[in-house]
Amino acid sequence: EVLFVESGGGLVQAGGSLRLSCPSHVFRYDEYTVGWFRQAPGKEREGIVCINKRERISWYNASVQGRFTISRDNAKNTVYLQMNSLKPEDTAVYYCAASGGGGTTYSYWGQGTQVTVSS
Repeated sequence: EVLFVESGGGLVQAGGSLRLSCPSHVFRYDEYTVGWFRQAPGKEREGIVCINKRERISWYNASVQGRFTISRDNAKNTVYLQMNSLKPEDTAVYYCAASGGGGTTYSYWGQGTQVTVSS
């Protein structure tokens, strides 16, 4: 079941920036761990980063740390992924997901948003 609608994806040149948004009208994000994931063509889905209910951030992918930032706006119940200095290898479908178990298992997924970085 798709419970989130990510937005903010698009086509950008290498070196550019995008901010992805993941709002929810179903979950209170201050009660869940929310993570960002991506899946590039022909590759398995990989984790990027997550933020737990106490706003502790954990990185799944060290290669994007320093370029990507996760944040949460409790008033808007939205989690963001700010992506800077984008590279062609960042091209993928990006998903947000929620975990009630602290990030061990993500049971709730968005439909994904396409990010394409041109060289």
